[in-house]
Amino acid sequence: MNDLLAIADLSAPQLQQLLQLAGTIKNNPKAYQQALQGKSIALLFEKPSLRTRASFAAGINRLGGHSIYLDAASLIGERESAADVGANLACWHDAIVARVFSQQTLTELAEAADKPVINALSDLCHPCQALADLLTLEENLGPLAQLNVVWIGDGNNVCHALMGAAALAGMTLQIATPDGYAPDPELLAAAQQQAAAHGGSISVVHSLAQLQPCDAIYTDTWFSMGQQRDANQVMQDFAPFQVNTALMQQLSAKAFLHCLPAQRGREVTANVLDGEQSLVLKQAENRLHAQNAILVTLLGANADD
Repeated sequence: MNDLLAIADLSAPQLQQLLQLAGTIKNNPKAYQQALQGKSIALLFEKPSLRTRASFAAGINRLGGHSIYLDAASLIGERESAADVGANLACWHDAIVARVFSQQTLTELAEAADKPVINALSDLCHPCQALADLLTLEENLGPLAQLNVVWIGDGNNVCHALMGAAALAGMTLQIATPDGYAPDPELLAAAQQQAAAHGGSISVVHSLAQLQPCDAIYTDTWFSMGQQRDANQVMQDFAPFQVNTALMQQLSAKAFLHCLPAQRGREVTANVLDGEQSLVLKQAENRLHAQNAILVTLLGANADD
């Protein structure tokens, strides 16, 4: 594995190895505090960020490395191509972490740079989030292959990443979206095929009444950065898909997940988001550990001697 541009870049064993390593680094951070000694990582961001930027910067520091933040919106485009930016950054840095609007930008960066490129979010996929999500589910609910998770909302980049990761882990994933908001059909078909091969399943419905009892419910914002949608239409279409206490009880869900930021009273009620079943802060914490596992793996770093 030279880059991590999408969950599809991983095999099932690689996914499991990353999750195991994330847990190891989390539980024994002192053993890895020099793992990136002398390494410099470029954080190239087109989109605003709280969790991604802060967790990567903190994680790199904890591993003994150095990071530099670059506003990609002022660099990539008319001023300079993604390929030129990637080739130049690779001259000075040991890896590039890119948060971009388009997956194509990541492809161009990776093709031009001879150093690892990590997808910190694109319009297509959010692999760092999916790894953190699976780590959180495993820690709190048990073996992934035994879990049944429901995704409610938009079939977006986070949904795509969760599909791919759940498929490799052999999970059961039920996706409920309004009509017209389903996941990308090609990515869905590929994930369903992978899930079947690993003992899991992925299904898509367009009514909450069609959902079966589950272990956890996961939702996301109804409005993603960069999307051009009619706000009134979105609110109307998604209104029946709010996660609330009644739905948690109806599906016997033991846990609630959200990648944040969240709009209380819109996609989820405050008493669910802030309640005892909510794992959202554990997800946020695990972003750091999952990303550290990615960095250590891609850079060939080891625990301190």
